[in-house]
Amino acid sequence: MVALLMFAAVCCAAPVGNTISAYVALKAGAQDDGGIAEGGSAADIPPRMLTAYKNAVRQVGKYSPKCQGMRWPILAGIAKVESNHATGRSIADNGDIRPKIYGVLLNGSGQGGNTTVFPDTDGGKWDGTANGERAVGPFQFLPSTWEGYGKDANGDKSADPHNADDAALGAAIYLCGGGRDLTRRSQLKAALLQYNHSSEYVANVLGWIDQYTAAAEDPDLKNVTGKVRTVIEAALSQRGVPYSWGGGNASGKSYGFCCSPSGKSGASIKGFDCSGLTTYAYAKVGIRLPRTAAAQAGVAKRIPASLGTGALKPGDLVFYATAPGHDSTIYHVGIYLGSGQMVNAPRPGTVVRLDAVNAMSGYAGGARLL
Repeated sequence: MVALLMFAAVCCAAPVGNTISAYVALKAGAQDDGGIAEGGSAADIPPRMLTAYKNAVRQVGKYSPKCQGMRWPILAGIAKVESNHATGRSIADNGDIRPKIYGVLLNGSGQGGNTTVFPDTDGGKWDGTANGERAVGPFQFLPSTWEGYGKDANGDKSADPHNADDAALGAAIYLCGGGRDLTRRSQLKAALLQYNHSSEYVANVLGWIDQYTAAAEDPDLKNVTGKVRTVIEAALSQRGVPYSWGGGNASGKSYGFCCSPSGKSGASIKGFDCSGLTTYAYAKVGIRLPRTAAAQAGVAKRIPASLGTGALKPGDLVFYATAPGHDSTIYHVGIYLGSGQMVNAPRPGTVVRLDAVNAMSGYAGGARLL
């Protein structure tokens, strides 16, 4: 049975086994800036969509009682890649999404990379055309797949893939197939691979799942005291503040300037960039840091990347470089919280948030100031 596809403007590749590759969709998703804010929420997820994901987790046991480990970050990771959480659409109180989300027509035309014909199965009921199949809704179900997994999640007696609640529950049921234990990484990967038979797709979705998981767990600071706690609490207090290129100083958030390597200006945004946030947090304990991430790496005891992230302690600076081992190439810094989490101001278009330490590329070790 064919699983799920990409969203509207993204393309589809030829099927492999039971699924359709989302190679181009994954490329588009990888370029998106997903913002995670405070524990249990995500700044880039419309609140009504997040509610749908959580509702699905509560209901999936009715249909797959042996399934273990279904949680909202798994559904959010998929929906991020498939439709960017239906961002830009109107989501009604009952979960209906308008305008509806359609993938490309899978008629073998080559549009978007699709070369295989998928004959119509629903007479256009869900995908709006009887001329072939196209994926639908925020989780991009094919109509033929929806017929097997679609359920009414919001109590309106209709199972609609264009409804946030119904679609999220259908995706949860699909992923739980066979009573999987999704707490096991191998089984989670297998579920995602069934959803879309592409190793790149799986890696991309797992990355988002890890980031949303970090957001859903409040940091455990019970054993963090003194100046380290002051630094961390100062950084955490800024969660949700916008990223601003060049923004932030020892006094707090500020307007930035132009321009980031991708051409983004912070001149009209009052907030923090990565090193602005660390400068602010450490100023709370009287430590004055240089302004750039690369310079900050040189002012304290370095923790080599070769020791792994397990060598980090709460309050440590965490660095990322284009060429790890060469501090002059450090491009990013965060503040380590423990348990694989950091406070992070990732990039333009996001907010100060909790992230997994492995959310950024090029881990270059840490630095201990306290």
